[in-house]
Amino acid sequence: MWIAAGSFAAWLWLLFCQGFFWRTDIRLPARTDPDDWPTVCVVVPARDEAAVLPESLPSLLAQDYPGRAEIFLVDDGSSDGTGELARELSSRLGGLPLTVDSPGEPPAGWTGKLWAVRHGIGLARARGPEYLLLTDADIAHAPDSLRELVAAARTGGFDAVSLMARLRVESLWERLVVPAFVYFFAQLYPFRRIGKRSVRTAAAAGGCVLLRTDAAERARIPDAIRQAVIDDVALARAVKGGGGHIWLGLAERVDSVRPYPRLHDLWRMVSRSAYAQLRHNPLLLLGTVLGLALVYLVPPVALFTGLAVGSTATAVLGGLAWLVMTGTYIPMLRYYGQPLWLAPLLPFTAFLYLLMTVDSAVQHYRGRGAAWKGRTYARPDAVVGDES
Repeated sequence: MWIAAGSFAAWLWLLFCQGFFWRTDIRLPARTDPDDWPTVCVVVPARDEAAVLPESLPSLLAQDYPGRAEIFLVDDGSSDGTGELARELSSRLGGLPLTVDSPGEPPAGWTGKLWAVRHGIGLARARGPEYLLLTDADIAHAPDSLRELVAAARTGGFDAVSLMARLRVESLWERLVVPAFVYFFAQLYPFRRIGKRSVRTAAAAGGCVLLRTDAAERARIPDAIRQAVIDDVALARAVKGGGGHIWLGLAERVDSVRPYPRLHDLWRMVSRSAYAQLRHNPLLLLGTVLGLALVYLVPPVALFTGLAVGSTATAVLGGLAWLVMTGTYIPMLRYYGQPLWLAPLLPFTAFLYLLMTVDSAVQHYRGRGAAWKGRTYARPDAVVGDES
């Protein structure tokens, strides 16, 4: 009964004291078109992305942007013809100018993606852009995406504006796991707190970050976070820590086209970096497992156990905690257009995430480490960076 009471108390605290993380109305803030549209350079790190590039790159080439904009796609050692395909798409479709280049293998102490980003920023610097749009190769943008991001940054005086791209939810496993992924992220990094200068909470969504160039230089991006696998959170912390004003919200016109049809695909996505998020600390891992169990697994167990043994208090407390959990998950399911009957299944999904986190630790201690596009970073000091 006391464990069930602890779980219910935890949910009351999450409901009212964690930045209203469960609300999904954090969209691009009010904005007006600037009198002069600044130069923007789009940097796209790409490694073996030929499968998704035909869906994503045309959306960047077709950006309806009133100012000067140029795309720099950095082919990071692809073996599937990513660079050649990008050139072919640009030649056939036209649109914004595209430069494709390759940085070579990253030196020691750099993750591959951030080394590619560094190379792209170096190429862009010659154009003297006021803003950099850092976007992944699997992200498709609506034609007005760049225009709206720049208008929001200029109007609000933001140094970084980031959108959590709407992930694909078509397969059964995507429906179960993907909305929960964004829900858990918002629970860790409440979007409302991120936009407040007085609050230390900082995060970004790496698939879509519009970054003011001088803010990137002040924060030494990406050099200051060169070891980070979870680069989006590290980037946001570096910018905010340097006095920058940042903003993060949910996307309406920015979508990920990468499919995760099987549980195995989603499992790899989470487990590749989950233990890095915990700084490879066994005590943090233990605390995370116990916390997930208390918050997500105890409510249904308490409800059914209380009913089975005749403990009304245990059943009521477990049922109330499960009810609050379900209610806070419904807005995210609505945002993703998913049926509401998935909401009571959140404890099952949380159990999957618990197992993924433990598996991430197991992989680390087996020497496999975190991975990104075929590269593995086994040493703790090669992956943690500034994340916590």
